[in-house]
Amino acid sequence: MALRKIFLGNEAIALGLFEAGCTLAASYPGTPASEILGAMIQLKQAEGASIHLEWSINEKVAFEVALANSYAGRRSAVIMKQVGLNVAADPLMSAAYTGVKGGLVVVVADDPGPHSSQTEQDSRFFAMMAKIPVLDPSTVEEARLFAGMAMEVSEKYGIPVMLRPTTRVCHARQDLLPGAPALNDSEPAFEKNPARWAATPKFRLLLHRELNDKILAISRDEDFQPLAIEGFGQGSGPASAMRSGAPGRPCVVASGVVLAHAREILADLGLSDKIVLYGAPMPHPLPPSFQEAVLGDHDRILVLEETEPVMEMQFPDRTRISGRFDGSVPSSGELLPETVEHILRSFLELPPAPEIKAPEAPGRRPTLCAGCPHRAAFFAIKKALPKGIYPGDIGCYTLGLNLGVVDTVLCMGAAVSQASGFCHAYRSRGDEAPHICATIGDSTFFHAGIPPLMNAVVQDARFTLVILDNSTTAMTGHQPTPAAGVTLDGAHVPALSIEKIVEACGVRFVRIIDPYRLEEMTDLLKEAGRHARADDGGVAVVIARRPCLMDRRQHRPWSRVDIQVTDRCVGCGFCVKHFECPAMVLKQEKEPLEIDRVLCSGCGVCIHVCPHDALAASQPSETRDIHGRE
Repeated sequence: MALRKIFLGNEAIALGLFEAGCTLAASYPGTPASEILGAMIQLKQAEGASIHLEWSINEKVAFEVALANSYAGRRSAVIMKQVGLNVAADPLMSAAYTGVKGGLVVVVADDPGPHSSQTEQDSRFFAMMAKIPVLDPSTVEEARLFAGMAMEVSEKYGIPVMLRPTTRVCHARQDLLPGAPALNDSEPAFEKNPARWAATPKFRLLLHRELNDKILAISRDEDFQPLAIEGFGQGSGPASAMRSGAPGRPCVVASGVVLAHAREILADLGLSDKIVLYGAPMPHPLPPSFQEAVLGDHDRILVLEETEPVMEMQFPDRTRISGRFDGSVPSSGELLPETVEHILRSFLELPPAPEIKAPEAPGRRPTLCAGCPHRAAFFAIKKALPKGIYPGDIGCYTLGLNLGVVDTVLCMGAAVSQASGFCHAYRSRGDEAPHICATIGDSTFFHAGIPPLMNAVVQDARFTLVILDNSTTAMTGHQPTPAAGVTLDGAHVPALSIEKIVEACGVRFVRIIDPYRLEEMTDLLKEAGRHARADDGGVAVVIARRPCLMDRRQHRPWSRVDIQVTDRCVGCGFCVKHFECPAMVLKQEKEPLEIDRVLCSGCGVCIHVCPHDALAASQPSETRDIHGRE
């Protein structure tokens, strides 16, 4: 007898893709989608399946790799977070026209809130713009089910299909009964058809017309019609079959995790028999028959969806619809259960719920880990290049904000481009620019930092670029970078050299430094700044290389330093304010600093930070690896 197992939402999506016979999945890590590919490698190893899985260099590359596999008739998936779809937008738009042969599921995890993203953009708008269908799961179980449905409809209609879970689905847990994977060992067969796969503008017009026909056919597909949820109002079934219900009864149309919230809240309020609740598994294209049935049967309609009015705007008549357009639903932010209850009570003209205030507790802003090499690098930058302009990038090193060494954060790779822009802004007027020092992580450099670096060199931009190389993709779960020399399943592959790539971009000043050697790094950054400003200089690149302490796969021996606070400490707080190591605790003003021995990694950098030389090393401990193991 098979046993049920508790699955994370992302694990359920991986299971659904595996059960659907996916033969290739490509991704670039990004929360809230990062665990999907990791779960797929576990399934591959457990089943001994012949499936190619890869962490691609970026989302655009991942999409194109998966698309080619689909052109060859094999089922594929590409996985990313919502801002990753911005990077993959070019192939997405074109692939909608060319279509696919084997199924192609585009998994895009949205982040309403946002919790860990630059935006809370709604990827369903991308689906509308590209004219592809999108499925919106409301539970972990639906995420698994919809992954298989997306693969089937993609192959049936020859079109990419988006599966769009949100953070609350990706990171929820639910018990499921695992099924057997549909191991797909079909022979790849790419049938040459230049009028489709390499279509020129004339043929693209024909493909656009075919795409319009596909979307219309999908909107009529019975498998994706919104359903009246059982136990609410009229019963259950397709909206088009519910026309005998009582006209005028209000209804709610919902999709995604908001559907789950609405279902529970309406039941808790005892309103199940007073309102009709429709669940829309496919918010785009919203079937015309459903729109007609809802508008014909209900005088008042509330549309609940995250985060934009994608379903709402598809209704031809919005005079009776409450949602984002009329302000009934907030125009930004996550629709949490308490928010949904407030919206429902207002829509149904019920008294507001009692306000429950959470207990006040002191907040603690996110900070770099104790011993993080990035902290040392940032401190050196601020000391060597003071009062500069510091363009930053996307990664855990964005927390350089706390240290005053990150001034801009836009999108991946933008630190390099914006450093060029700041340089030209001053130089075009003949003004001397402040020191400009950009920071970017190693994985982000591979993802999007190389083209802007080449551009900076050929445009004779002048700035210092610090590549923070901790040998992993730390913020999203320590996935390997192209410099690691291994794939996600441990296979050995060629390792790419950051310094050689930088040199190949035309940079003449390239240096590597351990950021724990704080004084040496400070001197090196001063030299880099002079090179950037010299008449015969150019872009200066400093690679601050030391492995992430949190990555258990990296074992490099080093000498742990035991820090002692001497009687020189006057409790000035300089170290806490300007270095912000979590292991440094100042309980009272003007009282000596305390070292939290549990958090302290023994990096010893703080010795060079104190302006009073109040921190010292006791006898060096035995040599250990970076996790303190002997």
